[in-house]
Amino acid sequence: MEGYSIDFCLKTGETRVWRTYVGGATLNAWHGHTAESGFFPEDWAASTTRAVNAGRENLIEGLSRVVSMPGQPYLLDLIAQNPEAFFGRAHMQAFGAQAGFLVKLIDAQERLTIQVHPDQQYAKTVLHSDYGKTESWYVLGGDNHGEKPCIYIGFKPGVTREKWKALFEAQDIEGMLDCLHRVTVEPGDCFIIKGGVPHAIGAGCFLAELQEPTDYTMRVELTTPGGLHIKEKQCHQGVGYEKMLDCFHYEGLTLEETLARWKAEPKEIERQTGGVQKSCIDERVTELFTMRLVDVASEMTLPAQTQMCVSMVISGAGELRCGDERLTLERGDTFVTRAGCPQAALRAAQGMKVLRCYPPKP
Repeated sequence: MEGYSIDFCLKTGETRVWRTYVGGATLNAWHGHTAESGFFPEDWAASTTRAVNAGRENLIEGLSRVVSMPGQPYLLDLIAQNPEAFFGRAHMQAFGAQAGFLVKLIDAQERLTIQVHPDQQYAKTVLHSDYGKTESWYVLGGDNHGEKPCIYIGFKPGVTREKWKALFEAQDIEGMLDCLHRVTVEPGDCFIIKGGVPHAIGAGCFLAELQEPTDYTMRVELTTPGGLHIKEKQCHQGVGYEKMLDCFHYEGLTLEETLARWKAEPKEIERQTGGVQKSCIDERVTELFTMRLVDVASEMTLPAQTQMCVSMVISGAGELRCGDERLTLERGDTFVTRAGCPQAALRAAQGMKVLRCYPPKP
């Protein structure tokens, strides 16, 4: 890779990842493939994070390639050449040579197992990681056999560690689901799921996820809804079941309190002649990352950047222009614009919506 001239705008390819649940038909159709489901229901966008799958440790899964460059190098290797060129000096001083975030597309045909992710304190003391796995969701759509899809999020009042442990040991799945709030979702809905909050993505959900850059998931179902037996390490990440139960925050909230805390309301932050930009996930709900939606009717100007940004086209088509650089964009395309990128423009052919995701602010 030596001698490569690194553009300000880089397009990355599909990065499909094996998971324990079945899905991917909608995602495949999105990318123009045959609409078939399987165990590769996620696309990790411009990812520098390796997937963690028990029994698949020798495979390189989760790392994205830059398809707009000769040889299609891994984005991770390209960044290693000159991390400051990607992240900017302020980011490097605050966080070092780590992106600090990960973007995914998730297409669930079946309900995901009931799970929790570590907060940063748990991750540091138990998993010896600088990052937990707080995440956020932007609902793209979905269908559950003619019904609106749903998510499960947060404990109801009265759930204690003792009660949760008893339900887990009995593998009382309906009992565990009944401890969580069931929320019907619509396209455009946004949620923040902080480390320690129990949750499950429901069958038929198709969403974009922005999260901390780890693959730590604690699962309390030993068999998936589709019948796949989950390996013990895949459930507790190697820390044992008692420590796994410590990962949960046993805070019960009413449905109204749950939605007030974990559902984020997009707000308009900029309007141009050619489109609108909204902030979906920001400091109102977390300091860990930012997600914005750019809805381009004709053309929108993007200001010069001080941070790296991962962008994903979620509808429509068009073009990104930055000086002499051009990227043709279609639904499902992902591109990286690095720190120092000068003013650019998004031009839509017949309308285009782009999710733009940013690391924590230094």
